[in-house]
Amino acid sequence: METFQIVILALIQGLTEFLPISSSAHLILPSEVLGWQDQGLAFDVAVHFGSLLAVVSYFRKDIWVLIRDGLGGFTDKQFTDEGRLAWLIVLATIPVGLIGLVFKGFIETHLRSAGVIAATTIGFGILLWWADAKGRRVESLAQLNWKKALLIGLSQVLALIPGTSRSGITMTAGLMLGMKREAAARFSFLMSIPVIALSAILLTIELLALESVPWNDLLLGTVLSCISAYLCIHFFLQFISRIGMAPFAIYRLVLGVILIWMVWG
Repeated sequence: METFQIVILALIQGLTEFLPISSSAHLILPSEVLGWQDQGLAFDVAVHFGSLLAVVSYFRKDIWVLIRDGLGGFTDKQFTDEGRLAWLIVLATIPVGLIGLVFKGFIETHLRSAGVIAATTIGFGILLWWADAKGRRVESLAQLNWKKALLIGLSQVLALIPGTSRSGITMTAGLMLGMKREAAARFSFLMSIPVIALSAILLTIELLALESVPWNDLLLGTVLSCISAYLCIHFFLQFISRIGMAPFAIYRLVLGVILIWMVWG
């Protein structure tokens, strides 16, 4: 890829990984509009790793407390709110991990069409707006229980369908279950760590079979994805309580219509 393409695709991945607007819907646009070729497996690994570095770096203090209290609860025989949250994250990750491993091949073969991405972009955008408008938005992370965490984890399975948006569907589920916007977003971001890590590991295993790897291109993609994702997380959490989800839902509707027009227009 040319340097310009690397910059654009890395920024797209970094910005859309954590916003509720679907990274797969955006990554299809350069190929459809500009005729760019698929970025390839190696680049996917690089930008996913960049996103992982961003979320781990941003929540590094939280992660340390979650690990410490999550493991310490077994010795102390009493879990703090953070220790309990750590195991709720583990619980919420199990469904997508299991189903993703089983149906990964089917999804890549049958569900990566522009039509599917357009439909899910619009459909789940409407659902995001409805959840934000109708949700009670009163519960904090400390009030999250295992049943609600599991339901959010099950909703994350839908993100295996391109165009759904992993962050979008988990925030939608959190809002529908009565969580505050910032609490739903924070839980979604923390849930992303094991999911993105697992995805990066699986992609890396596939990458090892390749004979040549453009390391300079991958390094640039990783750095740009990391920086843009970090800034995205920071500003999203700063403003989400005030702006709500409506702007993202409207954006998804517009994007979905554009995709439909591009494919069938």
